[in-house]
Amino acid sequence: MPRIGFTADLLRPATGDASHRVTYIELFFDLVFVFAITQVSHILIHHQSGLELVHTLVLAWAVWWMWVYTTWASSWLNPETGAVRALFVVMMFFGMLVSIAIPEAFGDRALLFAVSMVALQLSRSLFTILAFARTRPAHAVNFVRISVWHAAAGAVWIAGALVPEQARLWVWLAALLIDLVGPRARFWTPGLGASDLQSWNVSGEHMSERVSLFVIIALGESIVVTGSTFGTGEIDGATFGAFVGAFAGTVLMWLLYFTHNQRRGSEYLEQADERGMIAQTAFTYIPILLVVGIVLTAVADGLVLERPTGETEPWAAGLLTGAAAVYLVGNALFRRAVGGPWLLAQLIGAAVALALFPLSWALALTPLALSWAVNLVLLVVVLADAVALRRAARRTDGDREVR
Repeated sequence: MPRIGFTADLLRPATGDASHRVTYIELFFDLVFVFAITQVSHILIHHQSGLELVHTLVLAWAVWWMWVYTTWASSWLNPETGAVRALFVVMMFFGMLVSIAIPEAFGDRALLFAVSMVALQLSRSLFTILAFARTRPAHAVNFVRISVWHAAAGAVWIAGALVPEQARLWVWLAALLIDLVGPRARFWTPGLGASDLQSWNVSGEHMSERVSLFVIIALGESIVVTGSTFGTGEIDGATFGAFVGAFAGTVLMWLLYFTHNQRRGSEYLEQADERGMIAQTAFTYIPILLVVGIVLTAVADGLVLERPTGETEPWAAGLLTGAAAVYLVGNALFRRAVGGPWLLAQLIGAAVALALFPLSWALALTPLALSWAVNLVLLVVVLADAVALRRAARRTDGDREVR
């Protein structure tokens, strides 16, 4: 293995600010995923059906896996080196092709989507093998395992692009399942076995900040949809109320994650002895629920802005209430994954949000009224979260005084 590695040191320093700092090339790389999230959300804005919803979820999860695997790799690679920067540029190129193909990924651009995605995944994992080979051979072997799993899933993604359109979804669901199982199976590979969790320790600060930035990307899409829809339509009292409601909902979602969860996740991971499984659960699997909740909320806000009055259609009602419930559950799971208690208010809030779906007809709520009802649920959860954490802080202070 050492004979095939890069001679230059391409890894982050073990200590100091450079060991966890998010670099400008990483932020530059994120711009591609701003475009990707926009492309994903616009599928549902223009095509409203259950099948398109499933397509959107599959594509959103595929986009997330490309981004989060890069985040893991960049926790070890040093983006300030020329070779790693070149890798990021190459991945940006493939990411742009993926993003361009997204609207027709289940149609005429399926092969462009699949081949570009597989090329991004394999280019990163093969590069990382070479970066680790000379100094950390155990880590290099981990990325050999990851490359095998990428190749297996990639073969299924590409096969799905070649089958008839009516069968594509099922093949791609199988590919997505391979991607989902890989990290949990610790990338077990014949002849190599499974990865040792001790070798997956990452910087809690870097991982938390990177995931938080992706959540910001998703929230940014909500702002873009709200602003563009409101700015191009006729402005009256109802649409202005819908605009304020959409803006308030985005702020409330930001408060739910960034007031307490983001900081707690970083601190908990940084202090943990074995960070691999924690980072895998809290920063790899769970955040997709937050992103999906935000993206679906953006789509729902756009629909409400287009028609804030009149009867609430099942599609808009389902998106409004379901997206809020998914986001609240994602926050509750994240809090638990980083060592916090279950917050009952978040789980009750998710149940209440779902209950608003049938109530919207029983109470004859307009889309505008339902939007504000969902916001009220989010506001109550934000306030209950703040009260619960304040009480916990007081108990902790009291215990210290007793000691």
